[in-house]
Amino acid sequence: MNPTELITLREFITVVPLCVLFFVSLIPLLIKPFLGGREPNPISVLVWNFLAILAAAGCTGALFGHSYQKTFAFSNAIVLDGTSVWMSYLVYIVTAVGIMLAYDHVATRGRQFTEFCFLMVSSACGMLVLIMSNDLIVTFIGIETMSLCLYILVAMSREQVLSKEAAFKYFVLGSFASAIFLYGIALVYGTVGSTYLPDVATQGVKLISTNRVFLVGAILLITGFAFKVSIFPFHTWTPDVYQGASTPVTAFMSTAVKAASFVAFLRFFTSEAFVAAPHLLTVMTWLAVLTMTVGNVAAILQNNFKRMLAYSSVAHSGYALVGLITAGFGTNYNAAATSLLFYLFSYSLMTLGTFALVAVFERSENTSLEINDLRGVGRKYPWLAMSMTVLMLSLAGIPPTLGFFGKFFVFSSAIEQDMYWLAFWGMINSVVSVYYYLRPIVVMYMSEGEAETLQIGLMTRGTVIVTGLLIVILGILSSPFFRMVQNSVMNQF
Repeated sequence: MNPTELITLREFITVVPLCVLFFVSLIPLLIKPFLGGREPNPISVLVWNFLAILAAAGCTGALFGHSYQKTFAFSNAIVLDGTSVWMSYLVYIVTAVGIMLAYDHVATRGRQFTEFCFLMVSSACGMLVLIMSNDLIVTFIGIETMSLCLYILVAMSREQVLSKEAAFKYFVLGSFASAIFLYGIALVYGTVGSTYLPDVATQGVKLISTNRVFLVGAILLITGFAFKVSIFPFHTWTPDVYQGASTPVTAFMSTAVKAASFVAFLRFFTSEAFVAAPHLLTVMTWLAVLTMTVGNVAAILQNNFKRMLAYSSVAHSGYALVGLITAGFGTNYNAAATSLLFYLFSYSLMTLGTFALVAVFERSENTSLEINDLRGVGRKYPWLAMSMTVLMLSLAGIPPTLGFFGKFFVFSSAIEQDMYWLAFWGMINSVVSVYYYLRPIVVMYMSEGEAETLQIGLMTRGTVIVTGLLIVILGILSSPFFRMVQNSVMNQF
């Protein structure tokens, strides 16, 4: 943008939801100094942040919710389309649920609850920037805004060992990945002369096979994205950080962060430039296969429930990568992109409910849920066991749950574009994953033992029940839901 140009009304309208989300969430933080540093009533903090999310979602719906026409702002650095709208709604939902879980959870409810909520909403603002980015520099800004808040959130738990270790690991490895990503931007800019994604796509068709510098830059950018979405071998931070962070933060990271990062990855990767690089297709295919396999095999070996879910998250990144590869190297961009977005929605819903269940069993900040701790839950808390059963079956991809259709559409897209090998390994790994997803169900219903008395918060209970019901309902209505997503991304790629 020319510095002498003023921001037009249309450009300002584009970022109104983001501004509303940030400034309304800032109000509780501004109130705290006037109370002498005392923590405001947690209910009031919750209400203000809910108002921020609802106002931002309302602005998104009022301004863009009924029209998916692609529009640009700030000299084309920001793009607003159907993908932006859908994924913005997902970020709003995940952020609201994350705050509700934090209100009920012992590790996050306390004297820093105001700061906790503000950091979570600020991280969501970074995700919105990332989702709407049409420029590599803006993408980097979105990633850093999102990540810096997460580093602090991971460390804020009152648990004194694992959380601090997890925050340090996440910060060091995240900074290293950001440096790689930034170096990739520099190399791409040096060869293309622009950081705009359409320019990179246009010139990359020729440069990808003739210019080694551009190829190295593209590989470094892919590496940076791979870290954020836990692609093998850049997944090693995931189990430690997921276990060390408080459960509401883990739920937030494993869903919204992964979804926003995959959308930015999709915008960069869905380009005809990569079709001319068959060797890159081979590398990406192997990364997807190894990510699925390593994640599932490692999950089988875990006894800690959060670490099992962390490796499960790695495996699900491999499934999502199948959709990404299909979009980047296939011929039917719309179908592949739709399947990926549908999968991200289904995965986020399942994972939110699962981590809400984990939060139910954590009585203190030092509690670590083991799978064997679930003994007797089926008899003492049948509604809890039923919800866990639905969530585990959906993560495993058992019909008629939403998780089954998420995988079905991704693998079908790969088969339609003759990527049979990818689809084959995806289905094999889905079968392997059934073992460790069924294990908690077996322990709940078939192992001897008495479940401990649980103090279940109202919001956590509601999250568990609602996500379980939605997984079944949306699974039955998956075809209309898929068509809604498809219509929103039509002709976007």
